[in-house]
Amino acid sequence: MTNEERPGPPRRRFPAAGRPAWFPVVVLAFIQVVGSSVAGRHQTDRVALNAFGYVLLLAGPAMLLFRRRWPVGVVAGTGAVTLLYVVLGYPWGPVFASLVVAIFSAVAAGRRKGVLIVAAAVYAGHAVVGLWLYRYLPPSGDHRVSWTQLSGTAAWLLAVLAAAELFRLRREQIARDRREREEAERRRTDEERMRIARELHDVLAHSISVINVQAGVALELMDEQPEQARTALTTIKAASKEALGEVRQVLGTLRAPGEAPRAPAPGLDRLPELLEQATSAGLTADVAVEGTRVPLPPGVDLAAFRIVQEALTNIVRHSGSRAARIRLAYRRGSVQVQVDDDGPAVTGGDSGGGNGLVGMRERAAALGGEVEAGRRPDGGFRVRARLPFTALDEHPSASSAPGEHPSASSAPGEHPSASSAPGEHRPASTEPGEQRDAADPSASAGAGHPAPADPSDPATEITAEERP
Repeated sequence: MTNEERPGPPRRRFPAAGRPAWFPVVVLAFIQVVGSSVAGRHQTDRVALNAFGYVLLLAGPAMLLFRRRWPVGVVAGTGAVTLLYVVLGYPWGPVFASLVVAIFSAVAAGRRKGVLIVAAAVYAGHAVVGLWLYRYLPPSGDHRVSWTQLSGTAAWLLAVLAAAELFRLRREQIARDRREREEAERRRTDEERMRIARELHDVLAHSISVINVQAGVALELMDEQPEQARTALTTIKAASKEALGEVRQVLGTLRAPGEAPRAPAPGLDRLPELLEQATSAGLTADVAVEGTRVPLPPGVDLAAFRIVQEALTNIVRHSGSRAARIRLAYRRGSVQVQVDDDGPAVTGGDSGGGNGLVGMRERAAALGGEVEAGRRPDGGFRVRARLPFTALDEHPSASSAPGEHPSASSAPGEHPSASSAPGEHRPASTEPGEQRDAADPSASAGAGHPAPADPSDPATEITAEERP
C-alpha cells in the first residue's frame, strides 16, 4: 500500500452541517441577553429586566430560524418584538441585533419592498412613542425624544438598509462570477471535446479512406498481380501506422491535459506527405501557391492542413473524379485554401455521417474565418476556406516551403503550380483559353483540368448546396 490518498467524496464535518441553521441564532441570543443585562445595570431610569423582558430578548433570535422561509414575516416579527421591548421601557442594549440580521437576510433574498415597509412602520412606531405616547408608558418620568435623536435613529436605519443592499449586490456578484466561471469551464470542456472529435474525425476519415481504397486494390490484384497487391498492402501499413500515431497524440492530451504535446501538430509543411497518400489512393493532385508564403500560426496552419485533408478525403469517397486541384493563396492577414474536383458525385456511397464539412466550418469559425462548399456550375465540387491570422514574419524574404516557389514568376500573371510528386513544378497560366501541355511529364497529374479560378470572379461563385 502507498501513502497516497484514495479518491473519494470529501468528508463532511459536524459543524458544517449544523452551523448554518442554529449556531448564529444561539450566538445572537447570547449577545442580546448578556448585553442587555449588563447595560441594564447602568440604566437605573429604565425598567429592570424581568421574565417577560428576557422572553422578548429570546423571541427575536428564535424567529431568525425561519428567516429563509419567510424573510419578510421574520422582519415584521422581530420589528414588532423590538418595538414592544422599547415601549415597555426595558434597558437599551443590543436588542436591535436580531432586527438587523433579519433585514440583511430579507434584502439578500430580494424582498426589498417588504423590508422598506416594515422598517418604515417600526420607525414610525418609535417616533410616535418617543414624541407623544411616552407620557403614558413606562418608565415613569421619561422625557420626550428630541428630533436630533429621531434623526440619528433614521440615519442608523438607513445605514442598515444601505449595508444590506450592498451585501445583496456583493452576494449576487459572487454568485454571478461563480456561474460565469462554471459556464466558461463548461465551454472550455465542450470546445476541447469538439476539437478532439474534429481531430479524430479528420485523421481517421482520411486514413481509413486510403486503407479502404488500397484494400480493394489488393483484393483485386492479389491473384493476378501479387507485386502490385504487395504495394497496396505496404501503403495500408504506412497509413495505419501514421493514423495510430496521430490518434495517440490526440488521446495523449486527454491523459495529461496540462502537458504540451510531444509531437508538433501537422501543418501545410506536411502537404507533400498528404498528396503522396492521395496518390497511393488513386487520386492525382496539383498544388498552386499564390503570394509569398509566410509562417502561419500553429492553429491556422493545422486548420488549413485539416481542411485540405478532409477535402481530399471527400473526393476519394464521394467523387468520380480522380484529380484534384489545390490552391493556396497568401493574402495580407489571411490565407485562402481552395480544393476543386471535376466530379461527378458518386451516388450510393457511405457518407460517414456527414460531419466533414461541419468540422471544416467549425475549424474556420474558431479562427474567425469561413468555409464555403458546394457544387460548381460545371458539375464539379469546390471547397473554399478563408483563415485570418496575424503574420508571424512580415519580412519580404520569407521563404517558401521546400518544393514550392513564390508567386513571382518570370512571366507576369503566372503563378507556379507544384504537382503531387515531390520536386516537380509546373507553371499554371491564367491567360484565357490556354490549355496545359498534356505532353509535359510534370503536368501529367493534372492534365485536362482548367487552371484554378480567381475567387473574386463572380462566375466561380459556388452554391450552398453540399454534396451528400
